[in-house]
Order: sequence, then structure tokens, then C-alpha cells
Amino acid sequence: MIDQRLLPSEFQVVAYDDYREVAAAIRDMVVRGAPAIGAAAAFGMALAARQSSATSMDDLRVDLELAADVLGEARPTAVNLVWALKRIMRTAASTAGDVDDLRAAVLLEAQEIADEDVQINKRMAGYGAALIEDGDTVIHHCNTGALATVDWGTALGVIRTAHEGGKRVHVLVDETRPRLQGARLTAWELERYGIPYEIITDNAAGYFLRSGQVGKVFFGADRVAANGDVANKIGTYMLALAANDNDVPAYSVVPTSTIDLSLAHGGLIPIEERDGAEVLDLQKSGRAIAPEGAKARNPAFDVTPNRLVSAIITENGVVYPPFVDNLVKVVEG
Repeated sequence: MIDQRLLPSEFQVVAYDDYREVAAAIRDMVVRGAPAIGAAAAFGMALAARQSSATSMDDLRVDLELAADVLGEARPTAVNLVWALKRIMRTAASTAGDVDDLRAAVLLEAQEIADEDVQINKRMAGYGAALIEDGDTVIHHCNTGALATVDWGTALGVIRTAHEGGKRVHVLVDETRPRLQGARLTAWELERYGIPYEIITDNAAGYFLRSGQVGKVFFGADRVAANGDVANKIGTYMLALAANDNDVPAYSVVPTSTIDLSLAHGGLIPIEERDGAEVLDLQKSGRAIAPEGAKARNPAFDVTPNRLVSAIITENGVVYPPFVDNLVKVVEG
């Protein structure tokens, strides 16, 4: 996988042969983005199956359960992580034969999860690109491109598809503090796609929305509740509030695997709080931005209420309110 912590200054591909290393890579954000995390965890399970010295099917399944527990604890908010692990465990439970058959089945399922993600992304992108008009300026939050998925992207995949379809799109890229996924990762991808962009501070989004310079807002999601509440990278809630106040549509772009129908509303979504050092370690001109001894709070996500979400774009179509009725239709078909 690409070590996303080093971009844009350094492009480095890292490889792992131990599922515990994969779990650490997910936790430490070597890899990030809900779909990418899910695929990484699935391949982590394939490594766990290969690492196991079990000679019986039952013992191998026990080792896989232990690996799933370790991988599942890496990031609590992104539902794709748990979704992928459950899918692998269903495969493990239903596979007949010997341990070699089970190892092969787990690897095949992981590869199918990865391959499906690319096709899902492209279907979402087609639906979303139809909502972008020629000449639109859009605000994009965090990173939702190929780096956040197996390939192509969710919200950034929509923008990319519109651009490659001949539409003139200009992107205002939220920095996305404190880890700056927008400034570091989204801008890096846009450079490679040849899409015009400008980086803005997160707190400048309201200015551009109020002054009429933005036509649409796009972001992804790490989990969507059954009522359409969206958990996404911290700052999404404030962006959606400003968009709503200025009658600018705000779209969340997610695969149906990110929609968690088991949770009635966003208040039930676990929110990861990360080390305050991610906030305090930022520097200005090589100097610390905060006094020595300062403390910080660092929630990684916030929840945007469904009333602020104009539509949710999935691989099965664009979902409009009432989400509590319509999300079920796209998830369960």
C-alpha cells in the first residue's frame, strides 16, 4: 500500500506479511479512507490465514477470529472495516475442504472485495457526475479519491468523472485539519488528474459559500446511519451547516457497505478520538503552534444531521430524503 503519511513530499509503497502490521498500518493511518481500510483488513485476514500453523479447519477459523478482533479494533468509526471482516468470516464459516482450501477462499474473497470496490466507485461516480454542471466550483472536504479506496474514489471520483467527461470543474480543497488530508492528499491527486483546484483553510469555506462562489459541496462518509445522519471527517458538520445556510446542496458519496442500517441515528455511531499530539505537533515556520504543555482534544469525525444532507450518492443511485425510507431500498435492493 502507499504510505499516505509521507505524501505529497515522498511516494513510498510499503508491504506487510503479518496481519498485526496491517492492523497497525490502519490505526496509524498509513492507509485511510473507509473503503481502503475495508480492503486492507480483508487482505490482512488473508495474511492471518497464511500465517496460521493450524492443521484443522476449526483451529484455522479460531485463528481467523482472533485476527478479526485485532484488525477490527484498529479504527472504530469506519463501518467498512467491520463489514469486510464479517464478510471474510462468513466465507470462512461456509468453506468446505481442508485448511488449504480455506486459505485460498479467504484470499479470493479479499480480492473480490477489492475488485468490487473499483466497480462500485465507478458506478457511484457516474451517478454523482450527472449532478455537476459545466463550470461548477465545488468544495471538497478531506480525501475521497483513489487513495481512500482501492481505486478511483467516492466524492473525488465523482469530480474526476465529471472532469474526464468534459465538464469544467474547479475544486476548492479544504485543508482538513489536523492531518491535512485535503491539502496533502486531495491536492496531490488533483494535480495528477489535471483538475483545477485551490486549497482553502477549513474556516474559509463559509466565506466562499456566502459570497456565491460555490455551486456544490461534496464529501464522503465513514458511516451513515439508517436515518441518513453522516459520520465523516471532522469539519464536515460545519461545512454542511454553512452550505445549508446558503442554499448550496451538500452531497455525501458512499458505497452501500458504508450505510449501517443497524444504527437508527448518528448519535449511536462511535466517534474515534485520536491523540492530541496530531493537533499540537503542527508547526508554523518550523516552530510549534502551541505553548509547551498545552493539551488538545482531537475527535477524528463528526456527525452531520440528515437535514443538512441534500442527497446520498451510492452505487445503486442517488438517494434523496426521506432517508429513513429510501436508504433501505438501495441497501437491500
